[in-house]
Amino acid sequence: MVRGATEHDIPELVRLRALLFDDLGGDFFNPADPAADWRATLAQVFGRKLAEPDCRILVVDAPEGLAACGIGTIEQWFPGPHSRNGRIGHVIGMVTDPAHRRRGHGRAVMLGLLGWFRDRDAVRVDLTASREAEPLYRSLGFAGHPDPLLCWKP
Repeated sequence: MVRGATEHDIPELVRLRALLFDDLGGDFFNPADPAADWRATLAQVFGRKLAEPDCRILVVDAPEGLAACGIGTIEQWFPGPHSRNGRIGHVIGMVTDPAHRRRGHGRAVMLGLLGWFRDRDAVRVDLTASREAEPLYRSLGFAGHPDPLLCWKP
C-alpha cells in the first residue's frame, strides 16, 4: 500500500502538492504573483530530495496516479536539555487526492513516516495540521507545541 516515491512519481507529487495549496487557500499560500513557475522549481527540488538520506517521501498508488503522499525531513539542530541529539523531524505536505479520502491512506503514510523518524532517532516531529487532519494527528500522539510559530518573509 505505502511505498517510497521514485523519480517517476515527481509529476504526481507536484500535482498533489498543488492540491494541498488549493485546499489551504489564503494570501500566504496563494501569493500575488501567480505567474511564478513554482511547480517547475518544486519538481527539481523533489528530484534532489529523493536522493537525500534525511528526506523520506511516501506515496500510495491509485489506478490513475497517486492517491496520497507525505514528506518527512530531519534537520540537525543544536542539542539541549529538551533535545538530546538535536535531530528534529518535520512532516511536510501530507495530502490525499479528494477522490481517495477517508480510506486510511493518510494514516498509513503517517505511520510509515513515524517509523522512519523513529529509525533515524528523531527526538521530536513537528507538523502543521489543517483543521480536517488535526484529529488524525492527535490520534497518533501529536500535541500542541509549546512555542508560538512566527515567520518572516524577506
